[in-house]
Amino acid sequence: MSNHHQHEVVIVGAGGAGLMAALYASRGADTAVISKLYPTRSHTGAAQGGIGAALGNLEKDTVEWHTYDTVKGSDYLGDQDSIEFMAKEAIPVVYELEHMGLPFSRTEDGRIAQRPFGGHMNKETNKPVTRAAYAADRTGHMILQTLYQQCVKNEVNFYDEFQVLDLIVEDGKTAGVVAVDLSTGELHTYHAKSVIFATGGHGRVWEVTSNAYAYTGDGVAIAARKGIPMEDMEFFQFHPTGIKKLGILITEGVRGEGGVLINGEGERLMDKYAPNAKDLASRDVVSRAMYIEAREGRGVNKEKHMYLDVTPEVVNKYAKSDGRTNPDGTPYVTTAEEILTKLPDIIDFCRTYLGIDPVKQPMPVQPTAHYAMGGIPTNVYGEVVIDEKNTIMPGFYAAGEVACVSVHGANRLGTNSLLDIVVFGKQAGKKAAEYSKNNKYPSFPDDAKENTQKQVDHILNSDGSESAADIGKEMKSVMMDHVGVFRTEEGMAKAVEKIRELKERYQKVGVTDKGKVFNTELLNVWELGCLLDSAEITAVSALARKESRGAHAREDYPKRDDKTWLKHTLAWMNDDGIKLGYKDVQLGKYEPKERVY
Repeated sequence: MSNHHQHEVVIVGAGGAGLMAALYASRGADTAVISKLYPTRSHTGAAQGGIGAALGNLEKDTVEWHTYDTVKGSDYLGDQDSIEFMAKEAIPVVYELEHMGLPFSRTEDGRIAQRPFGGHMNKETNKPVTRAAYAADRTGHMILQTLYQQCVKNEVNFYDEFQVLDLIVEDGKTAGVVAVDLSTGELHTYHAKSVIFATGGHGRVWEVTSNAYAYTGDGVAIAARKGIPMEDMEFFQFHPTGIKKLGILITEGVRGEGGVLINGEGERLMDKYAPNAKDLASRDVVSRAMYIEAREGRGVNKEKHMYLDVTPEVVNKYAKSDGRTNPDGTPYVTTAEEILTKLPDIIDFCRTYLGIDPVKQPMPVQPTAHYAMGGIPTNVYGEVVIDEKNTIMPGFYAAGEVACVSVHGANRLGTNSLLDIVVFGKQAGKKAAEYSKNNKYPSFPDDAKENTQKQVDHILNSDGSESAADIGKEMKSVMMDHVGVFRTEEGMAKAVEKIRELKERYQKVGVTDKGKVFNTELLNVWELGCLLDSAEITAVSALARKESRGAHAREDYPKRDDKTWLKHTLAWMNDDGIKLGYKDVQLGKYEPKERVY
């Protein structure tokens, strides 16, 4: 194989967003996907509960309701034109996945089954609406497998186990990428007309996370190093229900099926924090409630976790007291067999990792770092924008968790992540192919590998006086303590100072493995650099935002401040630190008001 490749569209990342982009790009252009993992090992496969779409298969639902719920869930920081675009596209894209062969769970009459999810409400009953289309509790896995099969059928070129280390930019246009072949250690160059980043999030910045080991902010760091600003990085979602200490996700679908959060005193804790939506309030609201309960001494065994109880006895008890009914109006009653059918993977996780059977016992859960609302700024077509005026960077696209459209604003609703990746992956793929059709290959520098080789050589030749493991541990600890569920000026200032100290120490991190074949130690060190960049941008952006909004909750500024802070943060990474700027939120028919659940 030659070490230089040429494809019209090059996609970095093979999760749901990357594969959807590849599928659509391949219909009009020569397309390649570069992935550091085998595609079906991508983190989309960990998504469990469902994909949001107002199909109305079990009860009345509308695009307008979905739009409003997403705007409200975003704490009014989401761009309303983008949100409406996504909610409209949701219905056809779900049916498109079905026609591709995705094995959704079914209603008795054969339609796609749907379940309630946090923050999605029926505006007529003021109760949670059944909007999440699902395939048991492995919806992401099914999306990933379905899209990969379609890409293989469409003869997409795959470069599996290649790690992209640099983006090539010539005269302000994207020209390609540089990657290392993990199996040989050799650098490869890719000349492209269009490049799409679909590299996922950066949750490994925090100590307790639901994110895969590979989620190291590569796309954020590579783009930021090229002078592209990152948008709204201070907003990082903590999912309320990760397995205690491990952070492995317990899907919101458990609460959608009637599961209830119980504190250490045996009380249902969401009654007082969200009297209408209760356990299906939005994730930021539930995470903060759990944090407050634990801090006030009402955690299980006075510790930092709560119980999530989906035993039939508890589900049926609270379903009756909540007045929950089936779509036909009959009282909602479930059995152990039905729970096992709807949540097989969750039950298996708990049996394996906790030695607990959720059908018989409650699960110990705590908030876990879960999802990046911020990232590379784009418009609804996946085109990367590089300033406050939304100037488009020619030939560069982003989709999925690495991108910020912004449809999630300050807080993402459950099921809108899988929706985001397929809607905007599709748009990015279509637009990148169109751009490729209308443009020639840009010039490609002879020294394209030079910057990447310097990065690799620096790590290989470092004196090794600092440990990557120690630096990573300290980063995760300070981010969890000070840039987590609750934040303060003093704590975030400490975090910024600490991250900058760790970045200095990082320059002295070396490796003991000097070989080329599958040198995972070398790649772990390079990824740590990406995480440190992501952490610094996050902490600096958070420190500057003097309000509480969505996932950004400050104890010293507990109120939302629309007059001063109804705006998106833009953060540029310069040699002398992080420079901040701001741009307007695109408002629409829904004026900001207090969120009540």
